[in-house]
Amino acid sequence: MARIPIFSTLVVLAAVAVMIGLGVWQLERRGEKEALLARFAAASGNPAVVNWDGRDPGEDLLYRKARLTCLRSGKAKPAAGRNAQQEVGWAQVQDCVLAGGGTVPVVLGWTRGPYGDENAAPGTQGGSWWNGGEAQGVIAPGPRLVAAPPLGGLAPNAMPDPSDLANNHLSYAIQWFAFALTALVIYALLLRKRLRAPA
Repeated sequence: MARIPIFSTLVVLAAVAVMIGLGVWQLERRGEKEALLARFAAASGNPAVVNWDGRDPGEDLLYRKARLTCLRSGKAKPAAGRNAQQEVGWAQVQDCVLAGGGTVPVVLGWTRGPYGDENAAPGTQGGSWWNGGEAQGVIAPGPRLVAAPPLGGLAPNAMPDPSDLANNHLSYAIQWFAFALTALVIYALLLRKRLRAPA
Protein backbone atom coordinates (compact mmCIF):
# COMPACT_ATOMS: atom_id res chain seq x y z
CA MET A 1 0.00 0.00 0.00
CA ALA A 2 1.33 3.43 -0.96
CA ARG A 3 2.31 5.65 1.90
CA ILE A 4 2.03 9.39 2.29
CA PRO A 5 5.31 11.01 1.10
CA ILE A 6 6.58 12.80 4.19
CA PHE A 7 9.04 15.17 2.51
CA SER A 8 6.65 16.29 -0.23
CA THR A 9 3.87 16.80 2.30
CA LEU A 10 6.10 18.93 4.49
CA VAL A 11 7.16 21.04 1.50
CA VAL A 12 3.54 21.64 0.46
CA LEU A 13 2.45 22.45 4.02
CA ALA A 14 5.37 24.87 4.40
CA ALA A 15 4.45 26.59 1.12
CA VAL A 16 0.82 26.84 2.21
CA ALA A 17 1.87 28.30 5.56
CA VAL A 18 3.97 30.92 3.76
CA MET A 19 1.07 31.85 1.48
CA ILE A 20 -1.32 32.16 4.42
CA GLY A 21 1.26 34.28 6.23
CA LEU A 22 1.53 36.57 3.20
CA GLY A 23 -2.26 36.87 3.12
CA VAL A 24 -2.38 37.84 6.79
CA TRP A 25 0.43 40.35 6.20
CA GLN A 26 -1.56 41.92 3.36
CA LEU A 27 -4.55 42.30 5.68
CA GLU A 28 -2.32 44.07 8.21
CA ARG A 29 -0.95 46.31 5.44
CA ARG A 30 -4.52 47.12 4.45
CA GLY A 31 -5.21 48.56 7.89
CA GLU A 32 -1.96 50.53 7.82
CA LYS A 33 -2.78 51.89 4.34
CA GLU A 34 -6.27 52.94 5.44
CA ALA A 35 -4.77 54.84 8.38
CA LEU A 36 -2.22 56.48 6.07
CA LEU A 37 -4.90 57.52 3.57
CA ALA A 38 -6.95 58.99 6.43
CA ARG A 39 -3.93 61.06 7.50
CA PHE A 40 -3.38 62.23 3.93
CA ALA A 41 -7.06 63.20 3.61
CA ALA A 42 -6.83 65.21 6.85
CA ALA A 43 -3.64 66.91 5.60
CA SER A 44 -5.34 67.75 2.31
CA GLY A 45 -8.20 69.43 4.15
CA ASN A 46 -5.94 71.43 6.44
CA PRO A 47 -6.14 75.12 5.36
CA ALA A 48 -2.87 76.15 7.09
CA VAL A 49 0.03 76.83 4.72
CA VAL A 50 3.43 75.44 5.75
CA ASN A 51 6.82 76.80 4.71
CA TRP A 52 8.50 73.95 2.82
CA ASP A 53 12.26 73.91 2.26
CA GLY A 54 12.04 71.34 -0.53
CA ARG A 55 13.43 68.47 1.52
CA ASP A 56 11.76 65.07 1.72
CA PRO A 57 8.43 65.90 3.39
CA GLY A 58 7.89 62.39 4.72
CA GLU A 59 4.34 61.29 5.39
CA ASP A 60 3.62 64.25 7.68
CA LEU A 61 3.67 66.96 5.00
CA LEU A 62 2.39 65.13 1.93
CA TYR A 63 -0.82 66.73 0.58
CA ARG A 64 -0.34 69.80 2.81
CA LYS A 65 -0.74 73.30 1.39
CA ALA A 66 2.75 74.77 1.23
CA ARG A 67 4.86 77.77 0.30
CA LEU A 68 8.21 77.28 -1.46
CA THR A 69 10.87 79.89 -2.29
CA CYS A 70 13.05 79.34 -5.35
CA LEU A 71 16.21 81.25 -6.22
CA ARG A 72 15.57 80.54 -9.88
CA SER A 73 13.96 77.91 -12.05
CA GLY A 74 15.26 75.35 -14.51
CA LYS A 75 14.21 74.37 -18.00
CA ALA A 76 10.55 73.57 -18.66
CA LYS A 77 9.85 69.84 -18.81
CA PRO A 78 6.34 69.03 -20.09
CA ALA A 79 4.81 65.80 -18.79
CA ALA A 80 1.47 64.15 -19.46
CA GLY A 81 -1.14 65.54 -17.09
CA ARG A 82 -4.70 66.65 -16.53
CA ASN A 83 -6.19 70.03 -15.81
CA ALA A 84 -8.68 70.96 -13.10
CA GLN A 85 -11.51 69.73 -15.35
CA GLN A 86 -9.70 66.38 -15.83
CA GLU A 87 -8.95 67.08 -19.50
CA VAL A 88 -5.88 65.30 -20.84
CA GLY A 89 -2.96 67.51 -21.81
CA TRP A 90 0.44 68.53 -20.49
CA ALA A 91 1.62 69.52 -17.03
CA GLN A 92 4.41 72.08 -17.28
CA VAL A 93 7.14 71.24 -14.77
CA GLN A 94 10.24 73.25 -13.88
CA ASP A 95 12.89 72.59 -11.26
CA CYS A 96 12.98 75.02 -8.35
CA VAL A 97 16.59 75.81 -7.36
CA LEU A 98 16.67 76.02 -3.57
CA ALA A 99 18.67 78.45 -1.47
CA GLY A 100 20.22 75.62 0.53
CA GLY A 101 21.19 73.70 -2.59
CA GLY A 102 19.35 71.08 -4.58
CA THR A 103 16.17 71.31 -6.60
CA VAL A 104 12.55 70.24 -6.32
CA PRO A 105 10.08 69.96 -9.24
CA VAL A 106 7.24 72.50 -9.40
CA VAL A 107 4.18 71.70 -11.51
CA LEU A 108 3.41 75.20 -12.74
CA GLY A 109 0.15 74.49 -14.55
CA TRP A 110 -1.41 72.87 -17.60
CA THR A 111 -1.45 73.37 -21.37
CA ARG A 112 -3.14 71.49 -24.20
CA GLY A 113 0.10 70.93 -26.11
CA PRO A 114 3.55 70.10 -24.76
CA TYR A 115 4.80 73.64 -25.48
CA GLY A 116 1.58 75.56 -24.96
CA ASP A 117 -1.83 75.71 -26.56
CA GLU A 118 -0.32 76.66 -29.92
CA ASN A 119 2.59 74.18 -29.55
CA ALA A 120 5.04 77.08 -29.54
CA ALA A 121 7.93 76.40 -27.19
CA PRO A 122 8.43 79.14 -24.55
CA GLY A 123 11.72 80.81 -25.43
CA THR A 124 12.35 77.99 -27.98
CA GLN A 125 15.36 75.97 -26.80
CA GLY A 126 15.61 75.65 -23.01
CA GLY A 127 12.38 77.64 -22.60
CA SER A 128 10.88 78.65 -19.30
CA TRP A 129 7.40 79.59 -18.15
CA TRP A 130 8.60 80.93 -14.82
CA ASN A 131 11.83 82.46 -13.50
CA GLY A 132 11.53 81.51 -9.84
CA GLY A 133 10.45 83.27 -6.67
CA GLU A 134 7.70 82.18 -4.32
CA ALA A 135 5.32 79.40 -5.27
CA GLN A 136 2.32 78.13 -3.35
CA GLY A 137 0.51 74.89 -3.84
CA VAL A 138 0.20 71.35 -2.53
CA ILE A 139 3.05 68.95 -1.74
CA ALA A 140 2.55 65.83 -3.84
CA PRO A 141 4.40 62.50 -3.87
CA GLY A 142 7.71 62.69 -5.67
CA PRO A 143 8.06 64.98 -3.86
CA ARG A 144 6.93 67.92 -5.96
CA LEU A 145 4.88 71.07 -5.50
CA VAL A 146 1.71 71.42 -7.57
CA ALA A 147 1.22 75.18 -7.85
CA ALA A 148 -2.09 76.70 -6.80
CA PRO A 149 -2.68 79.24 -8.14
CA PRO A 150 -0.85 78.21 -11.33
CA LEU A 151 2.25 80.12 -12.42
CA GLY A 152 3.46 81.48 -15.76
CA GLY A 153 -0.03 82.28 -17.02
CA LEU A 154 -0.91 78.59 -17.30
CA ALA A 155 -4.25 76.90 -16.66
CA PRO A 156 -4.80 75.15 -13.30
CA ASN A 157 -3.42 71.64 -13.09
CA ALA A 158 -5.38 68.81 -11.45
CA MET A 159 -4.51 68.88 -7.77
CA PRO A 160 -3.09 65.79 -6.03
CA ASP A 161 -5.82 63.80 -4.33
CA PRO A 162 -4.97 61.13 -1.73
CA SER A 163 -8.09 59.19 -2.76
CA ASP A 164 -6.29 58.40 -6.03
CA LEU A 165 -3.85 56.19 -4.12
CA ALA A 166 -4.77 52.53 -4.51
CA ASN A 167 -5.41 50.29 -1.52
CA ASN A 168 -5.31 46.82 -3.10
CA HIS A 169 -4.16 44.90 -0.06
CA LEU A 170 -7.49 43.09 0.46
CA SER A 171 -7.45 41.72 -3.09
CA TYR A 172 -3.82 40.67 -2.64
CA ALA A 173 -4.73 38.89 0.61
CA ILE A 174 -7.59 37.05 -1.09
CA GLN A 175 -5.21 35.98 -3.87
CA TRP A 176 -2.71 34.54 -1.38
CA PHE A 177 -5.44 32.67 0.50
CA ALA A 178 -6.77 31.34 -2.83
CA PHE A 179 -3.28 30.17 -3.81
CA ALA A 180 -2.98 28.34 -0.47
CA LEU A 181 -6.36 26.66 -0.88
CA THR A 182 -5.57 25.70 -4.48
CA ALA A 183 -2.26 24.16 -3.46
CA LEU A 184 -3.96 22.13 -0.72
CA VAL A 185 -6.71 20.90 -3.04
CA ILE A 186 -4.28 19.89 -5.79
CA TYR A 187 -2.01 18.09 -3.34
CA ALA A 188 -4.96 16.34 -1.72
CA LEU A 189 -6.11 15.09 -5.13
CA LEU A 190 -2.62 13.84 -5.92
CA LEU A 191 -2.41 12.06 -2.57
CA ARG A 192 -5.83 10.49 -3.12
CA LYS A 193 -4.72 9.18 -6.51
CA ARG A 194 -1.48 7.86 -5.03
CA LEU A 195 -3.17 6.12 -2.12
CA ARG A 196 -5.78 4.51 -4.39
CA ALA A 197 -3.19 3.25 -6.84
CA PRO A 198 -2.67 -0.52 -6.72
CA ALA A 199 0.46 -1.64 -4.96
